[in-house]
Amino acid sequence: MAGPAGRTPALRSELLPDTMLPPLLAAVAIVVTSFELSGDQILFRPLAITLFVLTAVLALSTFVPWSRIAPGGQIALLAGYGVSAAALLPLALSTLAPAFAFVASASAGAKLASRRAAAVIAGANACAAVLALLIVGWVSPGSGGWPWWLGFTVAFPAYIGMSRQDRAAALVNAERAAVEAQRAAASEAREAALLERNRIARELHDVLGHSLTGIAMQLDLADALATKGRSDEANTAVLRARAIAVDSVTQMREAVHALRDDSRTLSEALKTLAEKESVSFTCTGEARPTTPDVSHALLRATQEALTNAAKHSPGSTRRIELDYPTDAVQLTVTNTAATGVGPPDVGGGTGLGLTAMRERIAVLGGTVRTGPTEDGGWAVEARIPG
Repeated sequence: MAGPAGRTPALRSELLPDTMLPPLLAAVAIVVTSFELSGDQILFRPLAITLFVLTAVLALSTFVPWSRIAPGGQIALLAGYGVSAAALLPLALSTLAPAFAFVASASAGAKLASRRAAAVIAGANACAAVLALLIVGWVSPGSGGWPWWLGFTVAFPAYIGMSRQDRAAALVNAERAAVEAQRAAASEAREAALLERNRIARELHDVLGHSLTGIAMQLDLADALATKGRSDEANTAVLRARAIAVDSVTQMREAVHALRDDSRTLSEALKTLAEKESVSFTCTGEARPTTPDVSHALLRATQEALTNAAKHSPGSTRRIELDYPTDAVQLTVTNTAATGVGPPDVGGGTGLGLTAMRERIAVLGGTVRTGPTEDGGWAVEARIPG
């Protein structure tokens, strides 16, 4: 879990050395140099001590929380730190004092948000160190100082500091990206769960809602007929209610099976259904993936159309055709004219199945067309854009 600063403890442990290493090195240099300045090999001792005190104060100021200092103040502080440390470098070569110049450049690279400002300060530190080495070498030629060109090496730690700052920023960005990815994944999971709940609710509404409405209507009719002494018609109404109930159980089983079987493609699901119903199936056009909602809607439409054909046109030849035009997915279920005699009409047909089919397809922006065919049969055509 992220800490108060918005970073994980592991990440803070990575960033702590990057921000605190230059000040800690400066503190060590201050302590060690304080004892070493009592030696005899210090050039221009009063000036060296003055520069050491100034450098030490500026170095300790880098311990102050950096965000509390204005950008202009940060640049001025590190520039003064670097120049004073560069001026001190040739005066106390026998001590740890030269380390201040390198630490000052590293601090500029690690702490300044502006890479340009850090590079300018590092360059100024190097130029100041070269100039100080030249002046001391000219004033005190026998002091055994560094070659003047070594002063340019003072600038190199700034680039190390900048690279460490970039690494720290990359770690922060990576953590933020990981957190955003986790939030996005959680949001997608919640959305998927909500869509699945809505899908199941729609199935329950389509199957049970319409079926229970039909059953209630038939039972109300049976009750009304029974009170008028028309018992035969009342029994027929009860049989209709029973037929609707049986049909709804079958539809519910098919709906549950379809909900569980989203792994198959639409053409595979329709092919399996055709084999189960012993009807022909053809697929034309270049098959392409469809969303689960589209596949489920067309599968349920096929089941409803086949059930209606078997009920109202017994003995007919049924056929499923799936087509993939460029801008849609089209399903056509046809049956020829009836050639046999079906069971007694106890249902009469409520039209609820066709209504549910139209509603299901309409939600996806599609259309359903039904009508007779030239050979006296019936056709149901569902088309969904995509």
